[in-house]
Amino acid sequence: MQKTGKGPAKNVDQYLEELPAEVKNTLVKIRKAIRLAVPEAEEVVSYHMPIYKYHGHLVGFAAFKNHCSFFPMSHAVMKTFKEELKDYDTSGATIRFPFGKPLPAKLIKKIIKVRIIENEEIAYQREQKKKSKK
Repeated sequence: MQKTGKGPAKNVDQYLEELPAEVKNTLVKIRKAIRLAVPEAEEVVSYHMPIYKYHGHLVGFAAFKNHCSFFPMSHAVMKTFKEELKDYDTSGATIRFPFGKPLPAKLIKKIIKVRIIENEEIAYQREQKKKSKK
């Protein structure tokens, strides 16, 4: 959705700053919910969108021409929250929602809690694998 000609955003503040007001306001709410749920996550721009890292990619979000998306980055999470996501347009590990109607902060927090557990388990398994090779 960048139209400034400045090239890809280097950080999340720059990413948000370049968006139209309604879109920016929507994604600022998503960002706030993520940061409250997992303040220790590293905030980066990757794949031309804001990504939050905690033992790997945790969640992300992005603005598109006609909607915003939240990316739990987990098909298992999408299945876990299938009922709570029934009113949203979803596919794969993507949740789409209209400008001005961000996902509820409570739902984002619940998704992130599950993603943290997933990523911690993956990190633990990687560490165990490394130890067994020594």
